[in-house]
Parts: sequence; structure tokens; C-alpha cells
Amino acid sequence: MSLRQEVRTWNRPLLVLAGLALAQLVLSIGGLVVDDRVLIGDPIWLKPFKFAVSIAVYATTLAWMVSLLRKGKRVVAVMVWVTVAAMVLEMIALVLQTIRGVPSHFNASPGFDGFVFSMMGNAIAALWVANVVIAVMLVRQRVLDAPMRWAIRIGLVLALIGMAVAFLMPAPTPEQLELLRNDIEPGMIGAHSVGVPDGGPGMPITGWSTVGGDLRIPHFIGIHAMQVLPLLALFLRRRFGAEQVRTRLVLIGGLFYTGLLALLLWQALRGQSLIAPDGLTLGALAVLVIGSAGAGAAAIRTKEKALV
Repeated sequence: MSLRQEVRTWNRPLLVLAGLALAQLVLSIGGLVVDDRVLIGDPIWLKPFKFAVSIAVYATTLAWMVSLLRKGKRVVAVMVWVTVAAMVLEMIALVLQTIRGVPSHFNASPGFDGFVFSMMGNAIAALWVANVVIAVMLVRQRVLDAPMRWAIRIGLVLALIGMAVAFLMPAPTPEQLELLRNDIEPGMIGAHSVGVPDGGPGMPITGWSTVGGDLRIPHFIGIHAMQVLPLLALFLRRRFGAEQVRTRLVLIGGLFYTGLLALLLWQALRGQSLIAPDGLTLGALAVLVIGSAGAGAAAIRTKEKALV
């Protein structure tokens, strides 16, 4: 089956969602070119641009994964529509607030803005639950070969964890809590930065804080495990013929990715910038890298000994 024929078997509602995300991407690029407004330290159309890329990749990946199902298709079909509806609401709200020139996230202002943010939060909660159901259905089924099967399973679980990191962001910051204690309603509730205000110095394109912790980093890394680990399984298929060895390497890769996600979340919650790790963070990273490399080398040697 050619790639074009295979894509035709992928879930259509999710492919339509990916197409809508690409349309938002084009709109956002146009906005970045002609609209010089800045919001919370970033070009105002940068957030819709980043969300469009992420949603397009996520929807395309999930469209492929759902097409692999042999059982539970009716249940998953409902969850797919919940996913599409939640993402479309998120995209509309994001673009609408961008056009209006106000923050879409953490905007607790009374009236319309607060309603929009509340609606977005409910949509994301529904999306997460729907993805849990889809993940359970996929994890239970034996699809493709063992390496890809484990890549999909681990990738989906880590993606759910990455999505769940977003639930930490709406928690009031210490400064916002102080205002609330004094019966002052802050305009914003929650933040993605830890230890520093949102909108400070950040990395190019991503905007991730260079002076404090940033929950967007583990959020991003976790969500995109559902692409990275299947790509690892595809790469290993070209390098190693033995399925057992490839399965072990995928499992090791999954453990490494899990450890990396945990490390990045720990670093962010400690208010530490990604580019300024302390000795404790570097030590944990070294243990993770050396341990994973050693386990991978042992798995490959096992194959070589079997061939002798």
C-alpha cells in the first residue's frame, strides 16, 4: 500500500482538524508579518502560530493511530469527535482573543474574557478524558509489530502526562494569591512560568523562559512523545532486523523519555531555567543518559552474541 493509499484509511475528522490547524498556521504567519502588536512580551500572533503547528502534528498522528484499531471503533469514534470539538473551540477562542488583542490563557477578567478562558479550560479537560479513552483502547490491542506497539503505548501515556502538566498552570501564583487574600481580583489567574512573571526574557520562537522555570517545556516534551517514540521504532526497523532487540531498545528509549519528562517537570517546578541547570539537575541528567546508553549498548551486544 502506498503512503497516499494508507493516509486515506486514517481517521477523517482528525485529518480535517489537522487541515483547520494548517489554515490557522497560514493565518498566524500572515498576522506575524502584518501585525506588529506585542502581548505579554511576544508578538501577538506567535501563540496561535505555535498552537497551530502542535495541533496539526498531534491530529495527524492520532488520525494514524486510531486507524490501527480493530475493536472499540464506535467508542473511539465518539471520543474523536469530542477531541475535534474541543480543539476547534480552543482554536476559535485563541484566534478570537488574538484579534481582540487580549490574552486567551489565564485571563480571569470579569465578563467575556473570563468566560472564554473558562470555556477553554473545560474543553481541554474534555479533550484529556477523550484521549484517555482512546489510549486505553489502543494500549489493549495488539497492533503492528512489538516495537511499534510499545512505542505507541508509551508515547500515548507520556502524551497524557504531558497534557496533564497544563492543569498545573491555572494555579494562582504567590503574587496572585496575595491579591486574592486582600480581596483584589487579579486580571490574570495562573501562569506558565515558575518563579518569574510571564512575559520575561525567553528563547526564540518557543518563548520558554531563560530566567526561571517554565511548565510549557515538560508540557511540550510529554505531548510529542507520541511522535518521537514511533519515529524511534521506525528508525530502529532500518537498523536492526531482530524484533526482540528493537523492542528492548524502544522500551529503553521509553524509559529514557519518561525520565527526561520527569526531570524537566522537576526542573520547572523548582523555578529553574532550562538553559541554567544546577549541579543537581545535571547530575540527574548524567545518570539518566549514562544508564540509558549502557542499557542500549547491552541490548545491542545481546544481538551480536546471538549471531556468533
